[in-house]
Amino acid sequence: MKDNILDTLKKVGRALSYEELDSLLDIKTIEETQKMSEALVELEKEGEIYHSNKDRYMLFGDSNLKKGTLRVNKRGFGFVEVLGEEEDIFISEENMKDAVDSDFVAVEITEHKSDGRREGRILRIIKRGVSSVIGEFRVKKGNCYVIPDDDKLKLDIEIPRKKNMGAVDGHKVVVEIKDFKKHGRCIGEIVKIIGHKNDPGVDILSIVNKYEIKDTFDEETIAQLDSIPEEVSQEDKKGRRDLTNEVIFTIDGDDTKDIDDAISIDLLPNGNYKLGVHIADVSYYVKEGSPLDKEAMERGTSVYLVDRVIPMLPHKLSNGICSLNPDVERLAISCVMEIDNKGKTVDYEIFESVIKSRIQMTYKKVNKILEENIIPEGYEPYAEKLKLMSQLASIIRKAKLERGYLDFDVDEAKILVDKDGVPTDIVLRDRGVGENLIEDFMIQANECVATHIFYMNLPFIYRVHEYPKEDKIKSFLAFLETLGYSVHGNIKDTNPKAIQNLLNFLKDKKEFKILSSLLLRNMQKAIYLPQNLGHYGLASKCYTHFTSPIRRYPDTTVHRLLRTYLFNHDMSQNTIKHWEEKLIYVSDHSSLKERASVECEREVDDMKMAEYMEGHIGEEFSGMISSVMNFGLFVQLDNLVEGLVHIDELDGYYVYDEVSQSLTNENNGMKYVLGDKLLVKVIAASKEEKKIDFSIVKKL
Repeated sequence: MKDNILDTLKKVGRALSYEELDSLLDIKTIEETQKMSEALVELEKEGEIYHSNKDRYMLFGDSNLKKGTLRVNKRGFGFVEVLGEEEDIFISEENMKDAVDSDFVAVEITEHKSDGRREGRILRIIKRGVSSVIGEFRVKKGNCYVIPDDDKLKLDIEIPRKKNMGAVDGHKVVVEIKDFKKHGRCIGEIVKIIGHKNDPGVDILSIVNKYEIKDTFDEETIAQLDSIPEEVSQEDKKGRRDLTNEVIFTIDGDDTKDIDDAISIDLLPNGNYKLGVHIADVSYYVKEGSPLDKEAMERGTSVYLVDRVIPMLPHKLSNGICSLNPDVERLAISCVMEIDNKGKTVDYEIFESVIKSRIQMTYKKVNKILEENIIPEGYEPYAEKLKLMSQLASIIRKAKLERGYLDFDVDEAKILVDKDGVPTDIVLRDRGVGENLIEDFMIQANECVATHIFYMNLPFIYRVHEYPKEDKIKSFLAFLETLGYSVHGNIKDTNPKAIQNLLNFLKDKKEFKILSSLLLRNMQKAIYLPQNLGHYGLASKCYTHFTSPIRRYPDTTVHRLLRTYLFNHDMSQNTIKHWEEKLIYVSDHSSLKERASVECEREVDDMKMAEYMEGHIGEEFSGMISSVMNFGLFVQLDNLVEGLVHIDELDGYYVYDEVSQSLTNENNGMKYVLGDKLLVKVIAASKEEKKIDFSIVKKL
């Protein structure tokens, strides 16, 4: 019946009354009338049709009627994202109709602007996007309520006394919304107490819970840990190649405890390099379908925050038997490649191995050797190996650059905190020769593994980065012209080499750091897919994630597939069918969890940066304009802290030009554009609101 209703509305192409539908569907019996009524109600709930106030039924898209997801701005207005359409629909605060951020709504377009923008009003909330909320529990005059942490959620959440789990004033809690009333009022039930807002670490845990990231392991997963050994047994080593006598070592950050990659190198008689990339064999211990595997798949990734790591796997595995710690035997999957002096892999082997890392090196000490020729104590036996590795890494990087590898050279901030999680300093994260070396070797191994399985034509999971959209690059180039930079060449050319040339053109410009970040935002997001579409940013035809199975579930899956196909030689129809079906979910879910992890890490950083700047109100800092809006301009300080200079803080009346992203004083012509260097003063900062406000002292 539902299909018949949809087909009829589509054929007629206009809104129909109940009676008209009844006639066109040729309804003759009471039973058919009942089915039609039920189908109409279901279609309306599912958001397939809209039932107007004039009692007429219509399809979305027939006229000015659309459906999509509402994204609310902190200032009250919002935009509806319509699937398959580039332009969002602007919704003013008065046209929200009790909808809140993330709601799936029916919207009517009320105005088409001359520049293509659209405005609308929300007609109905098809489906609520928010089922649970993180907030602060309050008690006032005997009434219990929760104030959402997310100021985009304009909700007044009442908590019945019997549903408060014993929370007290000031507790951060997780609330499940039970009933939405009118005017933002709703009834909720507390399902988890995170802790008191003043307790150390609760601020970060509140954000972790917002993104539904699990910070504890369930009982079934913990129980399985009893069966996990603490050291490698003789039985475990059967059928594996013994590499324990080879010079293999790890290079990581100073405080890394979950070590999943080790490397080795030799120079072959023919002048080629023999590079070994040895990766922790997590899938040997985490069996498919086990509690540990289900938990790892659900988490998807480890989450790295300023004062903690929320691991994908319990510490007994991530820091213990799976971690390639020095001087202990560990199980690995090795990818050993022969690479020529052009950076090409001319031969390789992928096999199960047993390794014993000789030393846990740090990037700082490796960089002492490779950048300053100073050999730290204990590194003497490995200095020549490291120099050979650096030589090979340079060859590999040169080959990558020649094919179009994109190096956006975007800085990262490192927030230093004390034992209570209070930020004490913000510095730029170091990235030297050692960091680049490991990145180059891991990319080489990832490509090798992906290409091998791709040519076997078997189900697999790939790391995919698609070409940027032509109009995005065109808009970026047009913006560059407003800054006075004219880029020659075919503006429709979006191949990696063309974007690399663009980055090289911008390298010596004063705004490079800002422009490279802006260009990066115009790229597509890298995701996981069971189809090979190549990796644009790496200019790679075939790519996967193989090298970090302790902290990424797709890598664990790749290991499991290698064991299935290469080591167990299982390529039966049942196996192929199983993975064809499963990899669709693994890819989608892993991409989703990765996105949640990135957003969580970013929000924690924003909060800690604001908390840090609370202690620097009144102080002056140098920075650069990173973006310009009609309400003011954002300034990025040298340590990557970003804050807003509100337009009210500017002297005189300023006009905003969207094309050039500039603000110009109507009276004296003073102009602010992206890339301008400024001296600013911190006038306000709020950890709770995660925002920082500046005023301009002077142009630099």
